[in-house]
Amino acid sequence: MHKTVLTISSKNYGAWSLRGWLMARWAGLAFEEHVIHPDDPSMKAEILLLAPSMRVPSLRHNGILVWDTLAIGEYLAELKPNAGLLPTDPKARAHCRAICGEMHSGFASLRGALPMNIKGHFPQFKVWSRAQADIDRIVDIWTECLQTHGGPYLFGDHLCLADAMYAPVVTRFLTYDVALSPMCAAYCQTIMALPSMQEWVAAARLEPEEIDELEAEF
Repeated sequence: MHKTVLTISSKNYGAWSLRGWLMARWAGLAFEEHVIHPDDPSMKAEILLLAPSMRVPSLRHNGILVWDTLAIGEYLAELKPNAGLLPTDPKARAHCRAICGEMHSGFASLRGALPMNIKGHFPQFKVWSRAQADIDRIVDIWTECLQTHGGPYLFGDHLCLADAMYAPVVTRFLTYDVALSPMCAAYCQTIMALPSMQEWVAAARLEPEEIDELEAEF
């Protein structure tokens, strides 16, 4: 019998790993974690956004290997259709896929200027104009979703792929003390209060290693 294994990286710095891990958790899939240490050269290149492609997280299930976070999400949505990882309404489902794709391929300035660092806290952090444009776009996405679907999650009362894709952004906004509207700030609090997020954050805080390039000094 094949074991189900999710390969991830640092829980403190690994934004893509968090996305894949949440998707698997919310799908109700039982899996073992295989953690690649951030000192591994290829893993460090991925975390620093220097790798030509992202191969972590990866999911091995029933002899099938799936990498790339969006591919993992789509695979899990097919595998566990009752988990609600994609909205049932066709219009909402298309919208969900669109904003997941936008996060997957965009927001490079935000990623570079405000890297995920759960253990860090940098109040009054200076956000430059390009990163601010990314922040503004994400706030627009969240506001539209929350107003359209009524919250508390992006597509209503059920967690979906979009919430997993934007969860690392929630941690970034808290780490770098980003000012948000009351609606978006409440969404951040809702995501951070999830038992799955609390579990991830607790594990991240126990990690001893630091990646100097991701420790802000200004």
